[in-house]
Order: sequence, then structure tokens, then C-alpha cells
Amino acid sequence: MARSDEAQWWFNAVYEAVQEIPPGSVTSYGHIALLLGRPECPRQVGICLKHLPSYSDDGDHFFHDQNVPWQRVINAKGMISPRGPGGASRQAAALRQEGVTVGTTALGEFTVDFSTFGWFPARLPSEEDT
Repeated sequence: MARSDEAQWWFNAVYEAVQEIPPGSVTSYGHIALLLGRPECPRQVGICLKHLPSYSDDGDHFFHDQNVPWQRVINAKGMISPRGPGGASRQAAALRQEGVTVGTTALGEFTVDFSTFGWFPARLPSEEDT
């Protein structure tokens, strides 16, 4: 199903904002929503990342999992949100490759310390000069 212009704008805005998160840092779905002027939409940020296309050689998608660092967005509690089988483990591994320390709770949930690895600017770096 094709997206409306408004929905496509939102998906692109989320992907562009996530591209600005520096390597070795994480932020929350809610903070991305706040930076985009929609603090009430953290779940919609998650939906965008859930639907981020995989990279393909045919160039079908401008934004994809190789140029949008989806792994750098976690929930407001500093935890990797559970998803399909192996998804949280894959995200934890990707963050560890960037030097982020990912802990594990007694329940097997993955956590990241926002005080060490958090990225919470007041504005997106790309908006600093505008």
C-alpha cells in the first residue's frame, strides 16, 4: 500500500534524524519524536524503524538498514525493545560493535546506560545553523 505524502514525510524525517545519532551513542524513540516536533509520537518512530527496508543492490530504497543506524534507538527505560526472534540480540550485537556497553538484566533483557551512551541534543545537529 502506498503511503500518503504526510506519512512518507514522517518516515523520511525519522530516518534522517536517526542518521544524525553519532556512532557509539543511543537515544530513545521519544527523543527522536521530540526532535521532530511530535513528542506524542514515540510509537510512530518505532513503527518507522520496524518498516525500515533492508539494503538491496537494486537501489529500490533511498533509506535502508545500511544507511540508517536503527540500532541506536532504544526505549525510554534504556532497554532494547523486544521484537521478533533474535531481533533484540541483533540490535545488542550491532551496538556492541560500535563500542556501546550492553548489559543484560536477570530477565534476559538488554540495557544501555543513558548516562554513559545517551545522545539527547536540544536540536538536531543539522538544524543548528538554520
